Amino acid sequence: MTDTLDPKSRSERMSRIRGKDSKPELVVRRLVHGMGFRYRLHQKEVPGKPDLVFGSRKKVIFVHGCFWHRHGDSSCKLARLPKSRLDFWVPKLERNAQRDAENSARLKALGWDEMVVWECEVRKSNLPQLGDRIRKYLCDEVD
Repeated sequence: MTDTLDPKSRSERMSRIRGKDSKPELVVRRLVHGMGFRYRLHQKEVPGKPDLVFGSRKKVIFVHGCFWHRHGDSSCKLARLPKSRLDFWVPKLERNAQRDAENSARLKALGWDEMVVWECEVRKSNLPQLGDRIRKYLCDEVD
């Protein structure tokens, strides 16, 4: 299947995709800040440049886009593969997932704990549950 957009339109659309300050990330940041937790953003010294870094707790939160980071949940509709140019997309997306695993291993080796919040989890109807999950993670509470 060929691309439905011409190269100029595709380029414009792809240029709008953000690596930082995405809408799901901003929602999570507001939620965490509202709970009274303070954090640093995208620290280069920490493997993977996590979205939220809680240095004194040695904890990080990544807010992953389901498409870009290959969310493995079968009920997630955002993690589908594109229909065109699979020879380009499959290796690119697999490399992203591989890099996530490498960064996770590096964090663990350095004594950091990580939490991944997926884009599909950041919905208005799910925010109370997400807030509870984040609070438990940050306060070392076990279910």
